[in-house]
Amino acid sequence: MATDCLFREDSYIKECDAKVSAIRPDGSIVLDRTVFYAASGGQPADRGALTAKSGETIALANVIFIDQSKTEIAHVPAPGAALPVVVGDTLQAAIDWNVRHARMRMHTALHLLSAILPYPVTGGSVGEAESRLDFDIPEAGLDKDAITAKLAEMIAANSAVTSRWITDAELEANPALIKTMSVKPPMGTGQVRLIEIAGLDLQPCGGTHVRSTGEIGAVRVTQVEKKGKLNRRVRIALV
Repeated sequence: MATDCLFREDSYIKECDAKVSAIRPDGSIVLDRTVFYAASGGQPADRGALTAKSGETIALANVIFIDQSKTEIAHVPAPGAALPVVVGDTLQAAIDWNVRHARMRMHTALHLLSAILPYPVTGGSVGEAESRLDFDIPEAGLDKDAITAKLAEMIAANSAVTSRWITDAELEANPALIKTMSVKPPMGTGQVRLIEIAGLDLQPCGGTHVRSTGEIGAVRVTQVEKKGKLNRRVRIALV
């Protein structure tokens, strides 16, 4: 049964009530809907907890997609945190908002970075304080200060960040939208989510983002590393 992933339509929802739709053999809990982002595409799973009507809390160790099309999510209790819940129970799902928001700012900043450096992306990671993208670049010589200045310019523009959906067929007809070589957008459900930063970037992405670039705040490039003959890793940090 597909999980209603509330974070895909509104990354600012911090909590919701949800019904237990399944309990897996490993003890992880599937809800009919959730605010929890499941680990995917270089962005870690949200932190937080599930709370029963009794007031008892289930701390979570992880949140994962359990199907290839990324439509069903399992909430994995931390060791010793499992409670006797059954299918049909109502739980409150609540994320650690400070961690989520920092990752939203970072993830959006990485989209800007990919617009500044228009090369194929070979890997990446979203963190709360530091994040990175790996690029397939044949020549070195990336200037940290120049990239930082361009990021600052894009952030100051306060461009709107919006999402919309296109069909699998539309994405297949526009392969240039896909920047990542290592992570492909989930397909198979008939639609793919696009993230657009007005006038700056457009690409498929299932992650969480801020509503405008101004919300990112100050960011700087901390390091450019040579990770191979054609691979450059660019690290950024919130200031």
